[in-house]
Amino acid sequence: MIPSVIGRTFLDAYNEKNEKKLSPKEFFEDEYWELFYNHPKYLQWVTNSPFVQMKKGQKPHLLTEIDRKEKLENLFEKAENEIPDASFALGFPASESKEFASTSGLVSEVKIPVDGNEVYLSWIGSSLGIGVAGGFTILFDDPAITLQTYEGWKVYRKYLNDPVLEKLRGNQINTWNGQWLAYSMNQEDFRADFDFSTLTDYKIFKVETSLAEVNTVNWSRLFFSLSLQFPNKEMMGYVYGFGQTNKTIGFIPFHLKSGKKLWEVYQHLFGGQKVDKNIFESLFGMHIKRACELGSIGLQALRPEGLKKYMKEDKNLSFKKEEDTINYQAYKTWLVAMLTKNKEEITDYTMDLAKILQKYRAEGTKLDRKNLIEKELFASPSKRGFIEALTKMIKDLDGEALLSIKQLKDEVHLMTNEEYGYFCTLLKFDYAFVEKQA
Repeated sequence: MIPSVIGRTFLDAYNEKNEKKLSPKEFFEDEYWELFYNHPKYLQWVTNSPFVQMKKGQKPHLLTEIDRKEKLENLFEKAENEIPDASFALGFPASESKEFASTSGLVSEVKIPVDGNEVYLSWIGSSLGIGVAGGFTILFDDPAITLQTYEGWKVYRKYLNDPVLEKLRGNQINTWNGQWLAYSMNQEDFRADFDFSTLTDYKIFKVETSLAEVNTVNWSRLFFSLSLQFPNKEMMGYVYGFGQTNKTIGFIPFHLKSGKKLWEVYQHLFGGQKVDKNIFESLFGMHIKRACELGSIGLQALRPEGLKKYMKEDKNLSFKKEEDTINYQAYKTWLVAMLTKNKEEITDYTMDLAKILQKYRAEGTKLDRKNLIEKELFASPSKRGFIEALTKMIKDLDGEALLSIKQLKDEVHLMTNEEYGYFCTLLKFDYAFVEKQA
């Protein structure tokens, strides 16, 4: 049902762009079926549908054009004469009378008028779903996104028909959509003269000796690409998953400006340093299901997955490995973004505080100062313990250092518990970074 709505959004945009007036059935037969099913390799496998119900001895790659046309006619007959169910109307409830071993997903309680057109639109809309890592798919009711996704269908079909790429898997249209949009809507990466080798270099394809297939894109990479295209937009996405059990999460707001915010913070903090953009962006984003549980997808959902252990455990970056530096940059970028999300000014004064702490520790003759910083200050789960540790330091400080620590005590006191967690982790990271430089 939801896919039918997305299919209609696309078809209206397609007709307007191409100055046509194709009905859903006309587009389905002239464009969709020709791209998806009139070939030895399908773009999408829909369980129990006419296109996958084979007579004895039939296999998709052995079907003649007459056989494929017959399956199309079977779909037409069902669309015109049967009550729609999930076997030939995508997103509709599974049939109870036919007792298919399947569950229903994407079903709406809203009473939507159903006719043959809704069936064809459901196929179009379902094929516009954007697959992301974690086993979920996203539908955006946006004309620009649906049109761009359609352009990708033709690219995937070209590769599937290429004799040189005979080992490339079919039936991955939703997975392909995710990778295609992440690449083609990123103005900084996209090149009009791309080829299969280019996309493989971007890890869009995984190529092995016996098989080539589309990798599943991380939702955060897709998010960053869309945020470049729509830097100030909030967009509603419909999130669901098809598998042995269908899962419907529902409508989730995507705050795309958060992607822009993270890069603004990064430029402020590390603008003079080069970073591998794809590696950097891949560090962001919790699991898509956990992100949806937050109620919306924005800065909080973009929390780097690897950061969690440093916030919940008494651990710190050691900077013994090369990737620790890029992790530090990503973690610091997110923490500063969270601390300044409601402020126009991006502040970064934890580095100065970290230098004060490092100097304080270095001037000690025993381990008491080191233990005070690492085992009391940073290890404190509460603001109270943190402030008590600062109080112990004050007697050994003077001048600017004393004023800075006193100001820190006052600011921590006014922080929410959530802000304190972000701030303490950020200060701990900066202290480890300063220690490495010492």
